[in-house]
Amino acid sequence: MIKNIAAYAFGTVEAPRALAQRLLALAESGNLRGTILVAGEGLNLFLAGESARIDAFVAELRRDLRFEDLQIKTSFSDSVPFARLKVKVKAEIIAFRQDDASPLSGRAPVVSPQDLARWIDQACDDDGRRLILLDTRNREEVGYGTFADARILPIDNFTDLPQAVLDLREELADATVVSFCTGGVRCEKAALWMRAQGMDNVLQLDGGILGYFENVGGAGYAGACFVFDERVALTPDLRPITPVTNNDGVS
Repeated sequence: MIKNIAAYAFGTVEAPRALAQRLLALAESGNLRGTILVAGEGLNLFLAGESARIDAFVAELRRDLRFEDLQIKTSFSDSVPFARLKVKVKAEIIAFRQDDASPLSGRAPVVSPQDLARWIDQACDDDGRRLILLDTRNREEVGYGTFADARILPIDNFTDLPQAVLDLREELADATVVSFCTGGVRCEKAALWMRAQGMDNVLQLDGGILGYFENVGGAGYAGACFVFDERVALTPDLRPITPVTNNDGVS
């Protein structure tokens, strides 16, 4: 059984290229495959391999105090859903290009998967305010599934989100808005940016959709969650919708 992790951490990285080289060597030593993105603001990774080797990689990474609070979502598959290992240095671990959305200065308030499931069931937050679930992903991803009655944005790239949100400002004004995404990176940046624009009623779903699936299953969710590997998307029980091709080319 192969262990798959989606993980990210925000923290100042003064030498991104040096960190990328160290992580490349560490992942190669464990025969891991996937993608690791490194930037001055932190790292974002999707890796797969034998469970013990994934655990060893994570343990070594967390020895770095910048990444001891690494946010991790875990799932399993019969084979490795990546063809190779890629490590890249980027300007941001997810391109947003907004100066007032840096998680290095703090996180937006979060709602736990358990609390969100309860809010969805009661159709409001604990103060009785109406609830808007704001999907910060692009249209292609949303096509595989999203929360029932979620507000979907007409965007193809995360950098399109600011204008799309500003167009909805009046609609969002009198509600508790929960931003969500696949694993937490985009909704973390989106929530910070929205609060910087004066929308202090915005929270982020802690751990994103995958964290929600892992903790409470698919309550209030319709469909699957797109992921960035050969599994294509995961159902609420974290099973792939598409069989992964084995290394010998046989499905």
